Order: sequence, then structure tokens, then C-alpha cells
Amino acid sequence: MKASTLSSIHVRPELCQAAEAVLKPGETLSALIEEALAQSIALRQNQREFIARGMASATGARQSGRYIESDAVLDALEQRLQDTKALRKNAR
Repeated sequence: MKASTLSSIHVRPELCQAAEAVLKPGETLSALIEEALAQSIALRQNQREFIARGMASATGARQSGRYIESDAVLDALEQRLQDTKALRKNAR
């Protein structure tokens, strides 16, 4: 697939300077922008999929009538955290 050119974007001068200041050796501003765009797209796709899974789960729970109380989930997570901390402490 051929590369495409995005329309030019206007940014504040301080943002442009900050971007140029963090370039890696040999990296171009275009490469940085392309990487940032790819990461932003991936993040938004992941968010969309996460929300879709949550909505599907909520629909399934409503249809089945099976719910887990938030306090039970939080208690279980807290117990896992404490167990992990204890394991790490004992591993030292």
C-alpha cells in the first residue's frame, strides 16, 4: 500500500518545540507524529472494544439475572493484593 499524506496540522509553537526536543537521534518529526497517531488509534480501538465487551457483559447479566455485587469484587481484589504483597515479602 502506498503511503498517504495527511493534511497539514497547525500546532502551537511551544508544542512543536517540545516535540522536536524529544526526538531520538535520527528520528524525524514526521516519524514521531506517525508513531503518536498509530498509538492514539490503537488506544481508541482498545477503548471501543473494552466498552463493547462491558456492554455485552451487562446485557448478559441482565438476561441471566446473575450479578456479582461490587463489594464482593472489591473484596476479592483486595484479598488478591494482600496475598501478592505477602508472597513478595516472604520471597525477600
